[in-house]
Amino acid sequence: MKLPDLQSDFCAYLLDRPNRAAAEAVGDLSVYHHAYRAQLLGVLRDTFEKSWSWLGDDAFEAAAHAHIAAHPPSSWTLNVYGGGFDRTLAGLHPDDPEVAELAWLEWTLRRAFDGPDAGAFDPSGLAGIDWENAVLYPVPTLALGPVTSNCAAIWSALAEGATPPPAERQPIAGAIRVWRQGLSARFRSIDAAEERAARLMLEGAGFAEICALLAAEGLDEGGAEIGRILGAWLQDGLIAAISDHDDDRLPISSGGPG
Repeated sequence: MKLPDLQSDFCAYLLDRPNRAAAEAVGDLSVYHHAYRAQLLGVLRDTFEKSWSWLGDDAFEAAAHAHIAAHPPSSWTLNVYGGGFDRTLAGLHPDDPEVAELAWLEWTLRRAFDGPDAGAFDPSGLAGIDWENAVLYPVPTLALGPVTSNCAAIWSALAEGATPPPAERQPIAGAIRVWRQGLSARFRSIDAAEERAARLMLEGAGFAEICALLAAEGLDEGGAEIGRILGAWLQDGLIAAISDHDDDRLPISSGGPG
């Protein structure tokens, strides 16, 4: 057997596709097979602790093994293993959206905690900004995710060691924003107007353009909503910088889900 073929067979064995050729060439591979899967299962349990609690041992392990088989690690560090697990769960639990949404929230909070540092804009610098030309720059850990369930309430209850509420579908689909403030990863449920404004900000739209589009789409009448949204962003430390001069604008950096 050639070395590339042996390596391919060995990888297939680790990924739960046992084959006789690798076993005959190398010997008993069971120790590698079980250790590989056990280590990745441990990583997923650690990263998705609340999803594990919500699903229970059997359902979580079944989903984890399916994910491990379909998505072997591709990075030098297992710290980033777990991306896409929410999509695996969505495929396995299509009628229970809170399962995938809870996993997305856990993963995004973990990535925000590990994300790049950025100071928050000092509100005292608001005076004198030319808002017609202003561009808002979010902290690089900001991420947005649509939600249709009460996954935020489930996460909060599990984080507090309380009994989580039953899963419920929201009458109106919403969104969650995740970011890091200081040393803490945070999240907040947001309405349609703030979600739209945040996505426009992440796309690099200017403040005046955001105001105009919210008004045109019926999400803000009279400018009250954008004022509320901007105030919330400043209070939460979501804005890293504001520029109103073309020659000193910073590059857009976003930490959207993915």
